[in-house]
Amino acid sequence: MSPVRVTDMRWTWVRKNLLLLLTFSGVIFGVALGLALRATGPDSTTILLISYPGELFIRMLKLMILPLIIASLIAGSASLNAKMNGRIVVRTILYFMATSLLNALLGVLLVIAIHPGSPLAKQALTGGTSSSTNTSSNVNILDGFLDLGRNIFPENIFQASFQQVHTVYDEQVVMHRNNITGVETEITELVRLVKYRAGTNTLGIIVFCLVFGTLLGSLGKKGAVVVDFFSIIDTVILKIVTGVMWLSPLGVASVIMSKILSVENLSTVMSNLGLFIVTVVVGVLFYQWIIQNLLYFLFTRRNPFTFYFNLLEPWMTSFATASTAATLPITFRCMNDKCGVDPRISRFVLPIGATVNMDGTALFVSVGTVFIAQMNEISLGIGEYATIIITATAASVASASVPSAALVLILIVLTSVNLPSEDVTLLFAIDWLVDRFRTTNNMLGDCYTAAIVEFWSQGDLEAMDAENLAESNYHHNDVEKAADLAPLVTRQLDTDPEPLLHNPPLLLTNGDTSMNNGKVANNSEIRVEVEVPPKVTNTTKI
Repeated sequence: MSPVRVTDMRWTWVRKNLLLLLTFSGVIFGVALGLALRATGPDSTTILLISYPGELFIRMLKLMILPLIIASLIAGSASLNAKMNGRIVVRTILYFMATSLLNALLGVLLVIAIHPGSPLAKQALTGGTSSSTNTSSNVNILDGFLDLGRNIFPENIFQASFQQVHTVYDEQVVMHRNNITGVETEITELVRLVKYRAGTNTLGIIVFCLVFGTLLGSLGKKGAVVVDFFSIIDTVILKIVTGVMWLSPLGVASVIMSKILSVENLSTVMSNLGLFIVTVVVGVLFYQWIIQNLLYFLFTRRNPFTFYFNLLEPWMTSFATASTAATLPITFRCMNDKCGVDPRISRFVLPIGATVNMDGTALFVSVGTVFIAQMNEISLGIGEYATIIITATAASVASASVPSAALVLILIVLTSVNLPSEDVTLLFAIDWLVDRFRTTNNMLGDCYTAAIVEFWSQGDLEAMDAENLAESNYHHNDVEKAADLAPLVTRQLDTDPEPLLHNPPLLLTNGDTSMNNGKVANNSEIRVEVEVPPKVTNTTKI
C-alpha cells in the first residue's frame, strides 16, 4: 500500500471521528486544567464563570429530551403492531432486571475481595467524632414501588412534563386522649404524604406515548399523517442535536473543571476513600469491558469492540454530564448512524432504559452498603449479602428518576440489613466522581440492551417487513387492475361536461365483428364509439 493511500485513509478516519477526538480532548483538558487551577484557589465567582459554558451545554441537551422521547416513542411504536410492542417491552424489562442483578452481585464480590472499608478511614474523615446527623428520611422500598406505580400512571400528562410524585414523611402534632384518665397529650407523629416535586415524570410520559403510538399504528392509513408528523419531529430534533454536539468539547471541559474546583479537601478525600473509588471504578470497567461485551458476543455473534468504540462519544458525554437522560439525544444519534441498530427498537429501549435501567447504580449501592459495614467492623453473613443484592436490584428499579438516587437507595439497603445509616454522609464527598462512572454503565447498558433485543426480535421484524411488503404489493396490484378494467372515457372538447354526469358513455365492445363501430382491425386495433348527447361525438384510438 502506497504512503499516499495510507495518509488518505488516516485523514478519512480523522474527519469521520473528528467530533469524538475533540470531545476526548475536552475531557483531558478539563481534568488537567481543573487540577492546575486548584493551586490558585479560585473564588466562587470564578468557578461560576468556568462552569457557565457547561451549564448552557447541559441545558440545551435537556431541552431536547422531552420532544425526542415523545416523537421517537410514538413513531417507533406506531411502526410496529401491538403484539410486537408487548414482546419488545417484556424482553427489555427482563434483560434490565437481569443485568442490574448481575451488577449488584459483582459489586458485592469486589467489595469483599478488595475490602476498602477501614475504621481508620472513618476516623480520618469524621475527625475522630461520631456523626450524629440522622440522614434516615424514613424511605423504604415499599414507598419506592408505590411511587413507581403513581408515576407510571400520571393523572395529568401535562403536569407529568415538569412534576413527579414522591412520598415524604412530615412531622405533625396530634392530640392523643387516654381513655382511662381522660387526659389529652400532644404527640408528634410522622405522617406519610404523597406530594409532587420538580422534575419530568419521564416514566409516565413513556407509558402514555407507547399506548398512544400502538393504537395510532393500528389505525392504518387513517393515522399515517400523524405518524409522519412525529417522524418528522424526531428527524428535526436529531438534526438539532447534531449541531449542539459540536459544542460538546467546550461544555465537557467546563463541567469537569468546575466539579474538580468545587470539591473541598480533595487530597484528604481521595487518600481516605481512594480504595472505595477504585473498587467502584474497577467494577464498572470490568462489567463494561468484559461481562457486557461477552454477553453481546454470545447473544449476537458480532464484534463487541466495534460496537463499544462507536459509543465512545455518548460515553464521554455521560461521564461529563453524569446524566443518562441528558445524554439520550446523543445516544440516539450514535445508535442510528454508527451502530446501525433498527430505529424501531432503539426508539423503544433507550427512553425506557434512561428511566428504569440503573446497572451502575446497583453496583454502587451494593459496594457502598458493604463498605459502610466494613468501616463499622460489622460482619455480614450469606443471608445479609443476599438481601443486599436483591434489595439493591429492586430499589434501583423502584427509584427511577430520583435526584441523587444512589445515596437514597443506599439508605434503603442499609435499613434492610440494620446498618448505621448516618455513615452514608461520608460518600457525599466522592459521589460527584463515582456518579460519572456509574452513569456510563447505565448508558452503555441501555445501548447493549437495544442491540440484543433487536437480535432477539429479528425474526419478528423480518416477518413484519414481509407482511408490509406483501400488503403494499397487494394494494399496488389492485390499483393496476382497476386501471386496466376501468371504462375508456373520451374527452369532450369545447363542450359542457354536464351531460356526462347524467348519460355515462357506452363502450361498444360486444364482440360483434360485423359492426361498423367496435370492429376489430387486422392490427388488433379496437375502434370504439362513445354515445353522448348530440353535441359532439369523439372517437378514440387505442
